Amino acid sequence: MENEDSFEIFLVATPGLEAPLHAEAVEHRFSDAKRVSGGVVCRGGWPEVWRANLQLRGANKVLVRIGSFPAVHLAQLDKRARKFPWGDHLHPEVPIKIEATSRKSRIYHAGAARQRVERAISETLGAPISADARLRILLRIEKDICTFSVDSSGEPLHKRGHKPAVAKAPMRETMAAMFLRECGFDGTEPVLDPMCGSGTFPIEAAEIAQRLYPGRSREFAFEDLAGFDRDLWHDMRQNPPGHQPEFLYYGSDRNAGAVEAAKTNADRAGVGPITRFQHRAISEIKPPEGPTGLVIVNPPYGARIGDEKRLRALYGSLGKVLLARFRGWRVGIVTTTPGLARATRLPLLPPGPVVDHGGTKIRLFRTDPLA
Repeated sequence: MENEDSFEIFLVATPGLEAPLHAEAVEHRFSDAKRVSGGVVCRGGWPEVWRANLQLRGANKVLVRIGSFPAVHLAQLDKRARKFPWGDHLHPEVPIKIEATSRKSRIYHAGAARQRVERAISETLGAPISADARLRILLRIEKDICTFSVDSSGEPLHKRGHKPAVAKAPMRETMAAMFLRECGFDGTEPVLDPMCGSGTFPIEAAEIAQRLYPGRSREFAFEDLAGFDRDLWHDMRQNPPGHQPEFLYYGSDRNAGAVEAAKTNADRAGVGPITRFQHRAISEIKPPEGPTGLVIVNPPYGARIGDEKRLRALYGSLGKVLLARFRGWRVGIVTTTPGLARATRLPLLPPGPVVDHGGTKIRLFRTDPLA
């Protein structure tokens, strides 16, 4: 069993963005943070679990390993699941959902394993089992070792809780934050997104600059766990006094509806005063007054054959405008193929790792400050 004061905490990354999530976890002083496939492992007690959900911008979920034991057949799993100290973590009246996976194990039927654990919990603790429960217990059986984890987050963490309006094909907030980090952004320079959609990049950049906690507006599944300390959590959520950035965070889009959505989202997120959104075409963008910074953009990338040819012209005009007007600015472009990125004619650095964006493979292409 785990030491009850310290758990293994697994921060789930978007595949391909483990490195910036690890850097963020280290910066936030999470103990023993190590990069692994699919995320970052660190250690801590429940307050560290809450803090990870509240403060980390790049994690999609925060999973907490609450214990493990060996089992080679269902009867053994059943017996050990009944002896497991569920009451240390779960309330008898809070509904839960169990999910199971099995790999390289003699218990190979994950569905049967899930049913045994459901029955064990409902018969020993009394907790109701429900398919739509907010609280999920994950059983992983690997090489005959059964490991139980709690999904402490509930809804995925890119759902910040203050963004009602979404334009089509949105960039998830967790990904946007990690791409900003990969571009070297730390909140101390202006950012401009010339195809901003519903405003994710400028809003995320403005929140980073203002040092706002990403989880400040939402609820989490851990609030339903035994041992949750509402007073301590209330104190933890008090955002430190807002840092007033010296810069503004800009977005523009040729779609007027997207610009209105971005303004609404920025106001809801509390960064309306330091963001500016304009309705303009790529050919009309200009650098704002003041110091140079980062242009970051997630242009369209066609899924159909034949799209790429049409899109190359769009990327070409974007590159032309940036080279002509944005001297001294760095550029980050998130797209699918090197061919599209190269169509900008920008002096690209070697691309970042392949990132899985809901089944589409994308990469970050960056430049040094433009000459």
